[in-house]
Amino acid sequence: MISKTKSVIKMPVFKALFTLAIPIIMANLFQSMYHLTDSFWVGRLGGTALAAVSICAPIIFLAVSVGIGFAIAGSTFVAQYFGAKNHKMVSRAAAQTILMITFTSIIFSILGYIFAPRLLLSMGANSEIFDMALAFLRVSFIAIISNFSFFTFQSIMRGIGRPNLPVYIVLVTVLLNFILDPLFIFGFGPIPASGPAGAALATLMTQTIAGITGFIILFSGHHGIHLKISDFKPDFRFIKKAFFIGLPSSIDQSSRNLSMVFMLSLIAGFGTTAVASYGAGSNIIQIAIMFSIGLAVASGTLVGQNIGAKDIGQAIKVVRLSSFLGFISLSFIGILSFIFSHQLISFFVPNDLAVIKGGVTFVKTVALSFGFIALHMVFSNVFTASGKTTTTMLLTIFSQWILQLPLAYILAKHTHLGIWGIWLAIPISNIITSSFAFILYSRGTWKKNQIIEDNKIIGQVAKEILVEEGIH
Repeated sequence: MISKTKSVIKMPVFKALFTLAIPIIMANLFQSMYHLTDSFWVGRLGGTALAAVSICAPIIFLAVSVGIGFAIAGSTFVAQYFGAKNHKMVSRAAAQTILMITFTSIIFSILGYIFAPRLLLSMGANSEIFDMALAFLRVSFIAIISNFSFFTFQSIMRGIGRPNLPVYIVLVTVLLNFILDPLFIFGFGPIPASGPAGAALATLMTQTIAGITGFIILFSGHHGIHLKISDFKPDFRFIKKAFFIGLPSSIDQSSRNLSMVFMLSLIAGFGTTAVASYGAGSNIIQIAIMFSIGLAVASGTLVGQNIGAKDIGQAIKVVRLSSFLGFISLSFIGILSFIFSHQLISFFVPNDLAVIKGGVTFVKTVALSFGFIALHMVFSNVFTASGKTTTTMLLTIFSQWILQLPLAYILAKHTHLGIWGIWLAIPISNIITSSFAFILYSRGTWKKNQIIEDNKIIGQVAKEILVEEGIH
């Protein structure tokens, strides 16, 4: 029996936004602790070990991004059907999303494990870090299946306005990961020291626990959604529609992470210290943007539910408030990051003065543009929630491939700026992209409610399937 849940779209905008945003922020913060914990313990091995982990990050994110795109599409359907009070289609959309993502994760896990050496060579990994990076990367590819599973669970729960449960699950597994990391990295008793690969192994174990727990909850029927075996009968018409909604999101995520691969390849040309500096500085950015991610995802959920409920006016109020709060809060965090950059970088790499110096320069260069990152995130989530995932995709391509990468290459290779030119390209692209995103938002085409209109046919097909199965 599905539990009764008060819909957040009936709350005042501020209360609704923070009812969703706070647990999302906490869940993302705890989730990011996996990478931060790895960096913390691996950093104790020195800059070389940290560089080995850092050079793997874009490759892993690139693989995961494909599944994330389809999970975003699934959560968009879930949110809009939930807003329209079509609970049968909520469960079916969730189940079909799980089918797509499970298949995708298995394929990418196998391919990633096989081609890991070539991927690292294409990234410019030198002999100093190659072996450590390869061991870490292969275990990480095995863990992709578990990562996808839990991310799908999170997306579904957010779509129905129930983001609290993932927070508790992530908190427990992060604490377990913090304990297991040093055991596998440095060894203890009968446990052999595995170096950076030990961090990936700890993540594999804890993410598997999280994924299994998530699916038990989805099938239990006590938390706003109740999946049944019949929901997993392949619905190819729905999958096709979800695929074409999710494909731009997958391309969006892939494009973003592929650009990180090229960016890191460009950075690798300046040596191991530069890679480690970027890795340490990226940890600061990851922490800093947790608040804006929470606001952006929460606003996307509320926009999707209000579109499903045909209340565009309320959706606009959500966007205005979340964009204002996101810009102000991230700008403040950026100022603090600028001031305390040395202390923050030293926390991750306490014994490598060269990496600390490089990391401080990186953070100080990008920190004051944090507010514009928040704006970009909010507007992108609005486009996605309305089903205009192609707009989100094109915005990312514009940001990463037309602005950031070319500018980074030109400034680094064809001016006297060197590595600082790469750092400088990031805030410039942040500011220009957020301005362009605001212009697209102001045009108002996202208000046209495309998914609901397109899915009148899907709803009818689903109804016929439910009738055939004796469920309706």
